[in-house]
Amino acid sequence: MLRREVEVQALLNRRELLQLTATAALLHAARADAKDKKMIQTRPIPKSKDGKERLPVVGLGTWQTFDVGAGAARKPIDEVLTKFLDAGCRVIDSSPMYGRAEEVTGDELATIGKIGTPFLATKVWTTGKKAGIEAMERSLKRMRTQRMDLMQVHNLLDVKTHLPVLREWKDAGKIRYLGVTHYQHDQFDAIEKLMKTEKLDFIQIPYSITDRLAEKRILPTAQDTGTAVLVMTPFESGALFRQVKGKALPAIAADIDCTSWAQFFLKFIIGHPAVTCPIPATSNPSHIADNVQAAFGRIPDDGQRKQMIAALGA
Repeated sequence: MLRREVEVQALLNRRELLQLTATAALLHAARADAKDKKMIQTRPIPKSKDGKERLPVVGLGTWQTFDVGAGAARKPIDEVLTKFLDAGCRVIDSSPMYGRAEEVTGDELATIGKIGTPFLATKVWTTGKKAGIEAMERSLKRMRTQRMDLMQVHNLLDVKTHLPVLREWKDAGKIRYLGVTHYQHDQFDAIEKLMKTEKLDFIQIPYSITDRLAEKRILPTAQDTGTAVLVMTPFESGALFRQVKGKALPAIAADIDCTSWAQFFLKFIIGHPAVTCPIPATSNPSHIADNVQAAFGRIPDDGQRKQMIAALGA
């Protein structure tokens, strides 16, 4: 009888141990998951030294939104920049084409003081070598930097003239990376050719959950050539929000830690492994607070991205 009691007790102890082990494993997984949700997602810049430099996966555009006057009009922008940088995000993209956006970016970064390490990107948008150099010099002054992190040829304008100058500037340390941009699909062939022949560091293209043409050749070529990808107009200039107005988030959103449609649309883009960073433009503090959350938590895999497309279509 005593032996049987000992065996029963041993069985109970083993069962309790297994239960404790399982509980500990669940707690560890929960803590790891919570930790992952607090850590910002980043992607490498393939052509950085040893591919070790990484950028947070949500950036900030300035088209239209930063083209404002002085005084009270800039207060929301100060808050946007503060929230953006406080979250750990870095990429701020502008252009001389965007009115006062470069100047406002530089001024307001100086106003809020140093927060993190902004990754400043702008563009050259003119024809001719001399005019291009003068324009880039102005951009440096407007954005209050001695060295631009990324200089891009805007919309491929006079790209054959500007790219050699950008290489000279990169060798001289005046810029860190160079690239090209275009907003039109009919220029994808030209961008693809440049990635293959010019060893670009970055490209900037349109791409979204409803505009997926870049998936056919541009994004695969970017992966093959080690070209970083910035994504413009991730919300289709607001059209995506109009499409889902009044609609609840689909169930798949919870599986990828999305609590808003903005995060849903951004995470779809980030889910493509070739994408470095979408750059939605905003001067609304509540919008930037929402956008940056897409840089945290789980990123959708290929199967989940297909579910997202289906859910949006439904």
